[in-house]
Amino acid sequence: MPALVTNSRGDFLLVTVVLGGGAAWLSGRAIASTWRPYRQVLLYGVLLGCVVRFFHYALFQGTLLSLSHFICDTAFVLALATLGFRAERAKQMATRYGWLYRQSGRFGWLSGGRN
Repeated sequence: MPALVTNSRGDFLLVTVVLGGGAAWLSGRAIASTWRPYRQVLLYGVLLGCVVRFFHYALFQGTLLSLSHFICDTAFVLALATLGFRAERAKQMATRYGWLYRQSGRFGWLSGGRN
């Protein structure tokens, strides 16, 4: 079983967590703010996972074609993109349809509206 962090933890934190995670959060929010469907988050998340894997390869001589590393990077990126999408959509539903929904936490909304 290959290790999921190839060169160092610092490389993983910089490229996957900071750069890839930040881009994923912002792309999830952008997709939600334009009222596009969630399936676009999945598409862009997979593409962003490819970009993160390429950055590991190009900047730190990491493994480019490694399925386990790609799955790890893509899963992390998809998780943050999903959270960004849900946070923005919850805010949208509560503000645009305040008469029907109210925000419930950071990532959800409930029926009931404002009283």
